[in-house]
Amino acid sequence: MRFDSAEPVAIVGIAALYPGVQGPEEYWQLLNAEFPVSTTSRATRGLDDVEVDVARFGIPPAQARSMARMQILMLEAARQCLADAGHPGRALPVERTDVITGTCFGLDRQHANALRVEASRYVREVERAALSAGADSDSARQAAEELRLLLARRLHGSPHDRVGEMASTIPARIATAFKFHGRTLAMESADATSYVGVAQAVLNLRGGLSDAVLVVAGQRRESPLFARALDAKGLTSSTSHPFATNGTGSDSGSGLDPDSNSGSGSGFVLGEGVGALLLKRLSTAVEDGDRIYATILDCSLRHDPRPGPFAASPSVGLRHSTAVGSLRAAAVRRETIQYVECVGSGVAHEVRVELEALAALHEGATAGSVAVGSVKDRLGHTFANAGIAALSKVALALHHGTIPPQLEPADAVEFTRSGTPLRHAGAGLPWPPGEDGHPRRATVHGTSLTGTLCHLVLEEHDRKGSHDRRSEVEAMRPTQLTRLPGDGPTARYAVGNTASDAEPIAVVGLAGWFADSPDAESFWEAIRSGVSRIGPVPESVLDRDLYHAPGALSLTHSYTDQGGHTTPPTVPPSGLRISPSRHASMDGAQRLALGVAAQLLAGRGATVPHGRGLIAVGTNLGLSRERRLNAESSLQDLEDTVARLDALGGLSVLQRKSLLTSLREHTGPPDEGVLPDLLDGCLAGGIAALLANEYGLDAVPLAVEAACASSLAAIDVAVGALRAGTADFAIAGGVELACNARDMVLCSALGLLSHSRNAPFDAGADGFTPGDGCGLFLLKRYGDALRDGDEIAGLVRGVGASNDAKSLIAPDVAGQTRAMERAFAQVDFDPSAVDYLEAHGTGTKVGDRVEIAAVAKVYGGAGRVRPLEIGSAKSFYGHTFAAAGSAGLLRTLLAMRARTLPPNTHLHTLNPALDLASVPAAISTGPSAWNRRPGRPRRAAVSSFGTGGINYHVLVEEHAEHMDGSR
Repeated sequence: MRFDSAEPVAIVGIAALYPGVQGPEEYWQLLNAEFPVSTTSRATRGLDDVEVDVARFGIPPAQARSMARMQILMLEAARQCLADAGHPGRALPVERTDVITGTCFGLDRQHANALRVEASRYVREVERAALSAGADSDSARQAAEELRLLLARRLHGSPHDRVGEMASTIPARIATAFKFHGRTLAMESADATSYVGVAQAVLNLRGGLSDAVLVVAGQRRESPLFARALDAKGLTSSTSHPFATNGTGSDSGSGLDPDSNSGSGSGFVLGEGVGALLLKRLSTAVEDGDRIYATILDCSLRHDPRPGPFAASPSVGLRHSTAVGSLRAAAVRRETIQYVECVGSGVAHEVRVELEALAALHEGATAGSVAVGSVKDRLGHTFANAGIAALSKVALALHHGTIPPQLEPADAVEFTRSGTPLRHAGAGLPWPPGEDGHPRRATVHGTSLTGTLCHLVLEEHDRKGSHDRRSEVEAMRPTQLTRLPGDGPTARYAVGNTASDAEPIAVVGLAGWFADSPDAESFWEAIRSGVSRIGPVPESVLDRDLYHAPGALSLTHSYTDQGGHTTPPTVPPSGLRISPSRHASMDGAQRLALGVAAQLLAGRGATVPHGRGLIAVGTNLGLSRERRLNAESSLQDLEDTVARLDALGGLSVLQRKSLLTSLREHTGPPDEGVLPDLLDGCLAGGIAALLANEYGLDAVPLAVEAACASSLAAIDVAVGALRAGTADFAIAGGVELACNARDMVLCSALGLLSHSRNAPFDAGADGFTPGDGCGLFLLKRYGDALRDGDEIAGLVRGVGASNDAKSLIAPDVAGQTRAMERAFAQVDFDPSAVDYLEAHGTGTKVGDRVEIAAVAKVYGGAGRVRPLEIGSAKSFYGHTFAAAGSAGLLRTLLAMRARTLPPNTHLHTLNPALDLASVPAAISTGPSAWNRRPGRPRRAAVSSFGTGGINYHVLVEEHAEHMDGSR
């Protein structure tokens, strides 16, 4: 592997699914239409008429019924993109092809599942209201049953619902369909989502972690709540005029003036779209004989951390400096840029800021030499898909040598005034060749409502030009560390000028909150005690009358009431200026992560991280607050249905009115409006954005979902950014509140939960128990941590990832083995040097057996002088889903610090099917001294394996200072 910041990344495949558009050819036709169907009517049409034959992807009918519509559309976009690139006729490197997907807000299947579970409560209230209105007990009971059956038919529940609703199932399904064994993850960063996905793809390719990356991003209006939440912020309009500036409003982020949505300049039309890009290193694409639409020379991300409600950056200066830095990284002079694809949000003050920064960047250029445009005039704002839509447009334009026309109203901002370098794209015209032999070049702008700025530099494919730039880019490559002979990290690396891409990453801070352990210290004390923190979840979380049915598989009940429950903080951390109402409007996962971040950063004072950063938080991309609010809104729309139930036909008009009044008293009045804060509390990427904004960190925020491996996927993203030099620090980890009625019911329906408690590796293990928690880690490059005098809790030495490409549910030995072997490919020691493995250890019979079999393949064999100790935090805190890897890493680093091998609990009889002797390995029930071998640091590994065949394996090592004086 080698990090090469000089090599361009080639766009070799494009997919485009938009209203009335299927394929890049039709997309190009739309972009060039002089008078297309209006944006409003096109966006209103949506993607419901796109037909996809799921059978061609080998999906059983039972699973197809549980799939989110977005999953189906993204499968089709992936197929279309690969076909556009010549696949299967032109083979792809399936072992090292990644799949990255991006969505924002909840998916339709998530909404349906949440509504189905919440409907049980509503049905009970209908029965009670009917009784209070004068219905007899039989009629009230029959009315409840009638409503229950009606909702069941409408929502068609299935045991596969939990898998089908997950955002990370989408890239996993694509990987399985096309047999890709690379990294697999879903991302969300508000309307910068697809830009962040492309940036990650570029890092993976340049870092040598991947040979091809398929990036797929999509947005649908999955529920009316999304559009209403955007409207409450004053961001949407009835028409889309990207460059109009006559609207009024503020940049406070708390919403525009009440009358600001009249006319243009007041916002955008929310559009739908799914698109995909297939990316390769340019050298690989040329060698493979690919058609190259365009090349990406640079993809830069910056963040403007502003406390308070989320809003796009109002900073002209930061936009300007981001563009300057991006052009410098691409070794491109600004005067060679001929076209700029702008954000063009249609929000008046945002348009002014963007164009002011752009005019300043190109000041002094020939008048009218830079054309500007925005695809939002054709599609509206496709939000999570916006970056793919813009990049696809520019790549096609470079490929065809034509700048598409830009449709604008009469009140658009006037940038054709005398002397300005900017000009309206106007009618579609041939794109003239660059001056002085330069290839055609363009830039693409992106933003998010959380404050992120995106800037990309694209160029038409020109081998000579790209070759000539390499020496220029080499000269600007960031300083890196050179490997030197010897053992131990301090001896291995020195400053020099030549996911060396294997520089150790130092953990300079850690914090966690799991179940009833609100900090890392109490977490470790609970581990040392050997006493599980799993117990009955509170009645407020699981209404046992409604949702608990021991011993039975059901689509509406959980057969267990056990969990590692925690209650998120009800007040913001001290020192932050978050209003009580804003804090209350946050999702529980956001509040918990904010509290853990306070621990992570507390007391650091002047050592609070500076420079450019990244905050990657593993989490479920469909937050509970958004699902709950959508369910409540949908249930309130059922009043007319309730009033017309046949079983209530005997009630008078007055009695029916009384029934509805009583029902509202118990379920809440009909929704009378949406507050501006609602959107902030529904964004998964808002977890990371809150940390960045409230602590003033210049750190790009994103949410990562890789099922139960989400935390380690976030660590992987952070490690890659640090090694590439695109971030100077990173905060990474995971958070999820899995103890809730919805998840417990859905997991029970698939038979995943234990009937008692989590017991990894025990003969009686019968599944996992859900748990709540959050773990976060502050990371730096090892050399920077030494320079800054940071206390180092441990070193991340390698991160391996893979996808089984086999089954969405059943674990696979080969896939897990791949992830382990890829981690060891990054380090200078072999598996026999690892003392402890923090296993995924879910407590399912098949899962535990497969995991140990994979461990035996990699860790077994000659060279091991003592058994590998194996353990799992899940026996103490339950399975915290997206936060599981952070619990495992936290436990491992604390054990390393304490020089104590951590114990397991709930282990009474070791499962005889586990072939521990083939490693050899041991699973202990008590703590023991972690003795260091002479001349070697303590080393450990952490595994996380997720639904969809997603596998991650992290290798960690104690810091050299901790070796001094130890045994």
